[in-house]
Amino acid sequence: MRYATGACPAASPPPTGPRTHASHCSHAPTTRLRAMKQPDLPITIRGYQSRDQDRIRELTLEGFDGVSIDQNADALLGLDSEPLWKTRKWAGVQAELEASPADHFVAVLDGEVIGYITTHPQSAAGIGQIPNMAVDARYRRRGVASRLIEHALDYLRACGMRVAKIETLVQTAQGPT
Repeated sequence: MRYATGACPAASPPPTGPRTHASHCSHAPTTRLRAMKQPDLPITIRGYQSRDQDRIRELTLEGFDGVSIDQNADALLGLDSEPLWKTRKWAGVQAELEASPADHFVAVLDGEVIGYITTHPQSAAGIGQIPNMAVDARYRRRGVASRLIEHALDYLRACGMRVAKIETLVQTAQGPT
């Protein structure tokens, strides 16, 4: 499976020895400062079950508030009509959950669902998508999203996908890090 990465545009093979960033680039590597990460949580990843739906709705509405494409469009266009972005976003996630329950996963801590991820394997194209993921704000930066993504990629790989695709918005603080 290939993963999209930010490659250095000045990359060329070094004359000899192992390839490192410094050996083939004239500029300094970019360093991004991050908040201190807390220790990973002892979570369990399991398949989605219909009883998880209410909690996933809560996580969706909390997790996508401020970063939903529909919410951004409504604000930009000055729309304040029904259905609201929350209704539309949840309807989309709910439709995914109901259409293919086996393709989705939840993160559980002490019996509580604290995160979820949806996947969409497209067999004909060999491309797997990760359309939605949310983690309870109390547990962010603790490895939950990383574990969910790792599990989703393993699942997509097992489904025969050659490529995995996830889309985030620039304003999504967790996405670009």
